[in-house]
Amino acid sequence: MNTSGNITRKDFIKSSALAMAGLTTLTSGTMNAASLLFENETLSNGKLSFKNVRLETGFQYEEGEVISTQTHLFCVDIENGKIKSITPNQPNAKAIDAKGFLMLPAFKDMHIHLDKTYYGDHWQAVRKRTGGVKGMIALEQKILPEMLKNSAFKAEKMIELLQSKGTSFARSHVNIEPTSKLDSLKNLQRALENKKKTFGAELVAFPQHGVFYTDSVPYLKEVAAMDIDFIGGVDPYTIDGAIEKTIDFTVQLALDHDKGIDIHLHESGESGLKTVEYLINKVNENPSLKGRTYLSHCFVLGKLEKPKQEAIAEKLAAAKIGIVSTIPFGGLVMPIPLLYQYGVTVLTGNDSIVDHWNTFGSGSVLQKANLMAQLYGYSTEFLLSRSLKLATGNVLPLDDNGNQQWPKKGDDANMVFVNASCSAEAVSRISLIESLVHQGTIVF
Repeated sequence: MNTSGNITRKDFIKSSALAMAGLTTLTSGTMNAASLLFENETLSNGKLSFKNVRLETGFQYEEGEVISTQTHLFCVDIENGKIKSITPNQPNAKAIDAKGFLMLPAFKDMHIHLDKTYYGDHWQAVRKRTGGVKGMIALEQKILPEMLKNSAFKAEKMIELLQSKGTSFARSHVNIEPTSKLDSLKNLQRALENKKKTFGAELVAFPQHGVFYTDSVPYLKEVAAMDIDFIGGVDPYTIDGAIEKTIDFTVQLALDHDKGIDIHLHESGESGLKTVEYLINKVNENPSLKGRTYLSHCFVLGKLEKPKQEAIAEKLAAAKIGIVSTIPFGGLVMPIPLLYQYGVTVLTGNDSIVDHWNTFGSGSVLQKANLMAQLYGYSTEFLLSRSLKLATGNVLPLDDNGNQQWPKKGDDANMVFVNASCSAEAVSRISLIESLVHQGTIVF
């Protein structure tokens, strides 16, 4: 499957100083890191040097309002996956020429299902749904065995799509249930192992078919002792018919194995609100889960009256429970500005790319930031620049006062080069991704 922008990326690589620096191999049609050779140094020794790197340095004000973002060109040196130094630009230096492209923190997709997709295989639109979520569970039980046959290959293709959109890290939910057992996890782990030099990930053990509805308990217990990061869940009332029982199990499993929690919550009525409130109470009872617990989607927040939204946002912030939203629109608009106002951590992701749930995922979290800016009227230079944090996992080049806070010496060398004059333009125009660097390795 072709991904948008491939021709432009190839043209960029051919015409850029990457080639002048010694671009020796670039496998056609893939996103594998190119092998670069300059002088006697190669990528294998962990050193890279860039010149003509555009970085944001501050805001320009007029009558107290931010009217533009100031930038300057720099040299950036990388060693062993870290930023070693940031120095004044030297146009004649022996280094990779970044050509004045804007360097931003690499993007993060914090809610995606890399383990089950049609992407990289045949196209198939979503079929008419019947029976609600339980109807979709029945569908998955039917189609997953076939999907698993090449799920590792498709996961790699989806990772390459994310990379082409500037993303070098993802939080992926992975099905753990009686149909897939642990096969979906094993296949995804194989794909991630093949991409480990150019892509990072954390995994959520996701009982898509319910914890008790299809008796996923033994599989969840087994996987909790493995190398995963979060215990997941989905609509405990709708699927399992018991909020307390399901949340209690999830919380205890996370505590027993020192994992985080990330629960899909689509329920938008009374059961959704009760689930949020019960989870808040459980996290407050177990402070080790603070900062490690998330509610994905959490549509009920968009259905509450503002006073109740404010009360719940305040409680979420106090419990350090984050919200991972795909920024829905239409009949349901989430109160993202209010969550920010109360200090709730907000993350985003594509969720589905091309699968039996949804086909509209583009792979771009920069597009999600753009959508958020449009939905909430973030059209000024300042608000557009703040919107970038949705794509970067809350890392911004400038703080709210215009002080440079990224990059710094010692930061992980995860960066994206964008054809934009500043982050506000990058968000507003969904600017073209020119190159991605992950842990000091050029991805493309």
